[in-house]
Amino acid sequence: MSNEATTPVPDSPFRPEPGDRDLAPQFVLPLVVRIERTAPPARTDALETAARAVLVLLGDERSAGDGEWAGAVRDWQDARIRKVVRRARGAEWRRAEALPGVTVEGGSAEVRVFPPVPLDGWPKDLARLQVSGTDLDDPEPPGAADPGAPVLWMNPGLDMSAGKAMAQAGHGAQLAWWELDAGARAAWRAAGYPLSVRTADPARWEGLTTSGLPVVRDAGFTEIAPGSCTVVADHPALRRG
Repeated sequence: MSNEATTPVPDSPFRPEPGDRDLAPQFVLPLVVRIERTAPPARTDALETAARAVLVLLGDERSAGDGEWAGAVRDWQDARIRKVVRRARGAEWRRAEALPGVTVEGGSAEVRVFPPVPLDGWPKDLARLQVSGTDLDDPEPPGAADPGAPVLWMNPGLDMSAGKAMAQAGHGAQLAWWELDAGARAAWRAAGYPLSVRTADPARWEGLTTSGLPVVRDAGFTEIAPGSCTVVADHPALRRG
């Protein structure tokens, strides 16, 4: 056994190995995407809207200080950071909209985000919604991302359902938010949280993951292997050099 000192590994909310966060009560952030039979949203728009929805909740005054959601948000962030995306349409969507939360609209997508709930304590109108069936497509390939705005780069080697990818995009946005100082957060909030979600060029992916930008390493609860790098959060304020 080596006696050399080692740098402790931070107890990341996305790190797959067990840590102190696993001992805390577990919460989940519910997101519901509206998918009507006749007009489903485009996949990339749904991913971007979900990521912005997470930021809207984090930046909401009700999530800070003595706000009505602040306790739930703190409890959620003290444990593993879990997000679950469910789908709704028609009356299901209307019932979801009646619950406390915030609806965020994209070009074709609508996503409602709710304050965190206990892992086994979902409101019944959300618990009955389906997780499966969130497979979405882009009618046309998305255009190039704005290099001057935040970009959430998705792993080109992973095949994820739209719901899984929406949750991962939300994780990436959250990591970027945590890394920003108060001024950069305020500026992003004031601008309406602009961002893009794009699949990285395979030739660039390794460089992105070692660039010093925030990287989401999935805990492996669903769909993909534990420790998989899913998203790199490329915010201009976090770029090195």
